[in-house]
Amino acid sequence: MGGKPLNRPIVGLAATPDGRGYWEVASDGGLFAFGDAQFYGSMGGRPLNEPIVGLAATPDGRGYWEVASDGGLFAFGDAQFFGSMGGQPLNEPIVGLGATLDGRGYWEVASDGGIFSFGDAQFYGSTGAAPLNRPIVGLASTPDSGGYWEVASDGGIFSFGDANFFGSTGATPLNNPIVGMADT
Repeated sequence: MGGKPLNRPIVGLAATPDGRGYWEVASDGGLFAFGDAQFYGSMGGRPLNEPIVGLAATPDGRGYWEVASDGGLFAFGDAQFFGSMGGQPLNEPIVGLGATLDGRGYWEVASDGGIFSFGDAQFYGSTGAAPLNRPIVGLASTPDSGGYWEVASDGGIFSFGDANFFGSTGATPLNNPIVGMADT
């Protein structure tokens, strides 16, 4: 959507399983599909309690979830709703979302690193109770859904479950903050 007028800024991205398309989501829930990504609906034009902050696709690419900063979760296409933190008290706002390999669960992550698991997503730990140098800004799950990484705005990486630590920019001066992450 670069160079095009938007009602609200883009805050998330998810790729299709074959890598030949992707979706962009705006903070008002508006969703934009490119390549072989299909549009299955969005929260764009609907009232939201809090802005959308993240997006995750289902494993078959026939659906996706949008998550808001209050933890409210919205499912489209073949994405199923397994619960959310919407309406629950949070210490810090939700900043990201990750889906399980089979699409039958997902994790919401808050800026303090707190992890909230739904469906078949397992809890493997979090930085929710640990002091952080900078806030968490993103989450990525391992390919087998047996773990996940959290990334902070300074590039610090926190590994849980079977997620391996391969290094980070946590101690490296950055020109600008890190805003998200993805797994290989």
